[in-house]
Amino acid sequence: MNTPVHITVTGAAGQISYALLFRIIAGDLLGPDQPIVLRLLDIPAVIKDLQGIKMELDDCASPLLAGVVITADPNEAFENADIAFLVGARPRGPGMERQDLLHINAEIFSVQGRALNEVAGKNVKVLVVGNPANTNALIALNNAPNLSPRNFTAMTRLDHNRAISLLASHCGCLVADIRQMIIWGNHSTTQYPDLHHALVKGKAALDGVEEAWFHEHFISAVQKRGAEVIAVRGKSSAASAANAALEHMRSWVKGTPEDDWVSMAVYSDGSYGIAEGLIFSFPVRIQDGEYAIVQDLPIDAFSQERLRATENELLAEREMVKHLFP
Repeated sequence: MNTPVHITVTGAAGQISYALLFRIIAGDLLGPDQPIVLRLLDIPAVIKDLQGIKMELDDCASPLLAGVVITADPNEAFENADIAFLVGARPRGPGMERQDLLHINAEIFSVQGRALNEVAGKNVKVLVVGNPANTNALIALNNAPNLSPRNFTAMTRLDHNRAISLLASHCGCLVADIRQMIIWGNHSTTQYPDLHHALVKGKAALDGVEEAWFHEHFISAVQKRGAEVIAVRGKSSAASAANAALEHMRSWVKGTPEDDWVSMAVYSDGSYGIAEGLIFSFPVRIQDGEYAIVQDLPIDAFSQERLRATENELLAEREMVKHLFP
């Protein structure tokens, strides 16, 4: 039996986490032979809910589940963590401006960053799901000076999946026929879903779709899909977000196919002229648990304009919260 991997999930009583936890103990993340210890963090008011979730996890009788820790203490939650899903974040309320949301979440992710810094494994893989995910990840990593910025990522895999699904539907093909999709930038309505490098059955996507559809429908449809789900369902995406979080982390651990890449928001090293130090979504390839930004893709003027727009939003967000960095 392998040594258990410690997996921390924050906001563990929420709907995204509920959809995520049972797939983790089923082996969908690390495989059928890897035991895990779940470390579940949430606020004191919902600890009773977490106790009920632990009962359900126990009742699954999963041979992979080596233990469950329930806590409201970040240091206990992140102790020896190998993998961390930072799902919990304060949602935007009525009358709340984006700046208000950033400041409120700054406290949450500052505390969690410090806890990761103090007690997590030094090779911990951290995925921020809670929005605004890119800047929340930036806050966390700036409060974890003993960890590498490469330990921290934010999720644009849901946007990546939405873009693949929409393109496959439009082309009348399977999602398995789509490769080399890219989401650039922020997980927000400035994100840029880019088809210039995407392939459909091995052929350039833009050779088979109308430019007007790409410019006028596809981009905005992907950008606004989350709002559309809320309008129809009355709640934000939960199962699809959990699925994307699991796929993001599984790719990070297991790697990407040789002929494909995935979209991940990672620490910018200046690639494609993006300001260093932002958490920015790039196409990445992954091998042996290490990601590398795909280099030297041609970027036309249309795409450059959209990369600059989403970069500028992230620069503005960083400016709003930089006084909260240590």
